[in-house]
Amino acid sequence: MYPDSEILFPARSIPEIRNARPGVAWRKLIDKLSQLPETSEDVLAFSLMMIKLGNCLTCDLDSYRASLGCTQCARRTVQSFKQSDEVLIQKMEEARKELKAYLKKA
Repeated sequence: MYPDSEILFPARSIPEIRNARPGVAWRKLIDKLSQLPETSEDVLAFSLMMIKLGNCLTCDLDSYRASLGCTQCARRTVQSFKQSDEVLIQKMEEARKELKAYLKKA
């Protein structure tokens, strides 16, 4: 229905949200992640963070968010995040810990 909509935040959207925030730390993070494969721990942790921030699990193909597409929704999500880039990076680290804990159980 919508060509840019997926079930969860897609890693292909990472480079597209580089300029969504003005901070240097954010841009460095996005540049680093853009060079990594989708299956890397960093990309998976970032994706998990974005899924939580953007509430991807509640997105529905009939919703306004789905009509925007994942990239635009992700851009709006990080632009509307009121805290610093460092807090976003900390949230990614928390997602990494959650990911590692899950993988240990599996």
